[in-house]
Amino acid sequence: MIMIQEINTTLQPQTKELLNHPLYKKITSPEHLKCFMEHHVFAVWDFMSLLKALQEKLTKTTTPWIPVGNPELRYLINEIVLAEETDINSLGNRQSHFEMYLDAMDASGANRKKIEDFLMQITHGTDVFLVIAVSDLPISIKQFLKFTFEIIAEGKPHKIAAAFTFGREGLIPDMFTSIIKNIQQKFPEEDLKLFKYYFDRHIELDADEHGPMAFKMVEELCENNPIRKKEVEEVAKYALESRIELWDGILAEINYCSGKILKNL
Repeated sequence: MIMIQEINTTLQPQTKELLNHPLYKKITSPEHLKCFMEHHVFAVWDFMSLLKALQEKLTKTTTPWIPVGNPELRYLINEIVLAEETDINSLGNRQSHFEMYLDAMDASGANRKKIEDFLMQITHGTDVFLVIAVSDLPISIKQFLKFTFEIIAEGKPHKIAAAFTFGREGLIPDMFTSIIKNIQQKFPEEDLKLFKYYFDRHIELDADEHGPMAFKMVEELCENNPIRKKEVEEVAKYALESRIELWDGILAEINYCSGKILKNL
């Protein structure tokens, strides 16, 4: 995958900034982790929208059915959808990763109201861009979602695949596992096992299966076209920068809440 290696080399500055973001060291208490989850859940959700957009573009999801596109790409995307939409949760039952995340939020005491209110409007058929615009979500979440759905609306499979593949869950460091462990050592009453299971499962799938599959999908969709490669690089860069801005927003919120607590002491 020479093309993917070249793109990853181009993205090193953004990747380095993301992997060394100060947010990771800031999460030192259950309240910090809850704040993280209440923001990050939107990224977990819109990841699935990117995935389903790819499935619509690369396979036939309407009837009457006919074989479309590249069978190898059909297999790759359907395999990822199978695991992301109907994986095995910690109890051995089928569940999407998004639903696992919501359960982890409940177990940890994180507030689901913002994501539930957002999805209620989406479920009622309100245009996603309108919901984003009128919501009271932090600007960092709004920009993150807006970028995602602009790429989906553009409808170019290689661009959607770039947003899906670069800068997503595979780049969240294993340090979240140690963060969870440290928090539970300090606050043993906190129930974070479902959150840990979610991250462990994601890291396992991304490293062993989904990561290589997604990179192969991007390469296949580019078809050795230099214009497409350039567009993939641009989208990948924006995806990483958008993730960094989301992390900046979470860090700012944690700092703000910590300051309020100190003032009240």
